[in-house]
Amino acid sequence: MTEQKSIQHTLRKDRYVNAHGGNSHFLDLYCSRCGQHLVLYQKDGRGSLIRLYLDRIFEPKELSVLQLKNASKKNMPNLKCQKCGLLIGTPMVYQLEKRLAFRLIRGSFVKEKSEGIYPPFVGTLV
Repeated sequence: MTEQKSIQHTLRKDRYVNAHGGNSHFLDLYCSRCGQHLVLYQKDGRGSLIRLYLDRIFEPKELSVLQLKNASKKNMPNLKCQKCGLLIGTPMVYQLEKRLAFRLIRGSFVKEKSEGIYPPFVGTLV
């Protein structure tokens, strides 16, 4: 098996960061059923993680390029764990900002603060 080279990402600073309080950080999301890493995500602002905006998904590349491919939620797939198939989120448009996102299903994922490095350090999560 080949080792994947680590990538250090930097936070995006745009109008959405300021609209959500100017406080941003990285999160790693994992499947709550099997512990599989799902996404490296930039969370803007405080509060609960309710939705994942497509323009804030950094890794894996299959998900980060969805923002470039999709102009509407009709073309977006559901967000599922690639290992066990658990449904994590469904496509939506956040109307206040007209942004494509996944509406997350509570309890289907576990989140951890991240330094923005992908792939994340493989530890014991579940």
